[in-house]
Amino acid sequence: MALVFRTSARSGTWQLVGGSKRCLYHCRVASPDLIDIRCFEAALRTGSISAAGRELGVTQQAVSARLRSLERRVGVDLVQRSPAGVTATPAGDAVLAWAREVLTAAARLDEGIASLAGGAARALSVGASQTIAAHLLPAWLIELRGAQLAAGRDATSVALRTANSAEIIAAVRAGELDLGFIETPALPHGLGVAPIGVDRMVLAVCAEHEWATRDSVALAEVAAVPLVTREPGSGTRAAFEAAVSQQLGITAPTPALELATEAAVRSAVAQGVAPAVLSELSVRDDVRLGRIVEVSLDPEPLERPLTAVWRGTRRDLTGPRRELVAIAARATAPA
Repeated sequence: MALVFRTSARSGTWQLVGGSKRCLYHCRVASPDLIDIRCFEAALRTGSISAAGRELGVTQQAVSARLRSLERRVGVDLVQRSPAGVTATPAGDAVLAWAREVLTAAARLDEGIASLAGGAARALSVGASQTIAAHLLPAWLIELRGAQLAAGRDATSVALRTANSAEIIAAVRAGELDLGFIETPALPHGLGVAPIGVDRMVLAVCAEHEWATRDSVALAEVAAVPLVTREPGSGTRAAFEAAVSQQLGITAPTPALELATEAAVRSAVAQGVAPAVLSELSVRDDVRLGRIVEVSLDPEPLERPLTAVWRGTRRDLTGPRRELVAIAARATAPA
């Protein structure tokens, strides 16, 4: 009996017709492969087919072909193409959410396979906001390496990115980072989160400032003065503004100066531009050198959470990521 197949690109099914009787069978085609999914996710995340090609190490034509292949499998348009780049259609938004779950699971599979006895450690991309990156993360990474070598395993290769908390959250959500450490009190939705400790915030002033001789200054008094601050999205700034809003019921004043790094903020404070509210970890060296005076805030200490974030849920935190988060939590726990 001769068999004849017909396929429908729109419905994603094969039709099998055989013999003198027309018997019709519907067989759903195989799910998209990971390469199609990676190209789709990268194109929408970067907003450009050419940028996705550069990131994935393939040509623009190859990415376009993969997108067309995926759209044929799904049976609907997933991206809108224009001279300005690519954006998701409504269907594309839904598929993108599912695709990211698949990529997260694939990364977990890779991580698990690499962690088997004798396997090479998988490279880990980690992002951290500035205070953590400068004052805490180096020691955590040294401990991770030591523990892995002591266990007879290859040390994990780590690529580190430093940015503000909002940027780290966005990079983790987009799949650009395997793990992030943030300092903002506003925790992200839709990501795995694990508290690892708290960080105490203090008032930093120059030695000539009128507050330099005081043991403490009330938060209300500080909130009445324009400060030197980090840019919006910084966990340092967000923690202070949240405390002013929650404890005083007011909005923090417009900053005297906005700067992109904590080092720049500390320099402006030391030069007498204005006070700042910073992590006590950040000002420790400047206080020791006499460039800055640290003053406590009243009526209660101002603390902010330190949090690990990743794509997925608790069960997705595996391998070196889980080890690093555990080390961070132990290191920042109260004595």
